[in-house]
Amino acid sequence: MVKHIILWKLSEELSTEEKEKVKAGIKEGLEGLVGKVPGLLECKVNISGRLDSSNCDVMLDSTLESPEALKGYAVHPAHVAVADGKVRPYTVLRTCLDYEV
Repeated sequence: MVKHIILWKLSEELSTEEKEKVKAGIKEGLEGLVGKVPGLLECKVNISGRLDSSNCDVMLDSTLESPEALKGYAVHPAHVAVADGKVRPYTVLRTCLDYEV
């Protein structure tokens, strides 16, 4: 299995209200991919409880069957649609950690 962890920082140009809407959209979009993307076993998006010591706004914690499933996830049309429509337009920084478990 593979863990795919992503941290995003949202654009400072967004108001607090806009950030909350964007975070909810990211959560709904990415968590909704389970069952649609082959090999995506689990997907949790953390958008709340952020402490002031944090320097990112959103965390994706996902589990995939294999490194090959991760490669397929990256280019799957449903994932690309969420990334292009709900994530990339509103984020300024992305950090990724992928590892086998």
